[in-house]
Amino acid sequence: MSDLNVMTPEESAATKAAVMNQVPGPEIQGQSPLHHADLESLAQKGPKTGGVHLRELKLLGHLTLRCNAENAEQLAAVERVLGVALPLQPLTSAENGAYSIRWMSPDEWLILVPGMETFDIETKFRDEMPGHYSLVNSSGGSTVLELSGANVLEVLKKSTPVDLHPKAFPVGKVVSTLFAKSGAVIRRSGEQRYELVIRRSFADYIWLWLQDASREYGLVIEA
Repeated sequence: MSDLNVMTPEESAATKAAVMNQVPGPEIQGQSPLHHADLESLAQKGPKTGGVHLRELKLLGHLTLRCNAENAEQLAAVERVLGVALPLQPLTSAENGAYSIRWMSPDEWLILVPGMETFDIETKFRDEMPGHYSLVNSSGGSTVLELSGANVLEVLKKSTPVDLHPKAFPVGKVVSTLFAKSGAVIRRSGEQRYELVIRRSFADYIWLWLQDASREYGLVIEA
């Protein structure tokens, strides 16, 4: 620290990037909210054909960003970090390879990244983002279920009151809504593919719900 308690540029940069790496060491096995369901074994032993396919996109990094959508410098910083611009239109999303961004509100976005890259992404945000903003790592509190297949729409219609007609819910659209007796952030990621971001505490309930809701169509587990 220099005189008068003024930080040097090097000290300031180090402080700005002071975030905690939440990923444990290699001696600790990471477990998703559905670890107990042993989806890998079910994928190996279960049916290989059916109208609904389910896969857990487990152990992703979940980052909630709040910033000013009218601040050009902040928007540019996000694009430098993620390689894709923040989606500014309500209920939309954007993606760049393994990175995806979901619009949550006029000043809030949910960013999903590969789990092992989360700390690096957080650090880059601390280094790049100017002004007032918030970035919260909530990775341990949620997981993502990917649903696909010829009958995926029928299962979703049983589960949520959202209008899922393709004209009302095109590819890329995102909604936060009721799902069964819980909640989910639903994103349509393909013509017959949807992603559900669900809370850890409701993961088992929604897993059981989806098994029942898809029974008549045949459920295929993918690992």
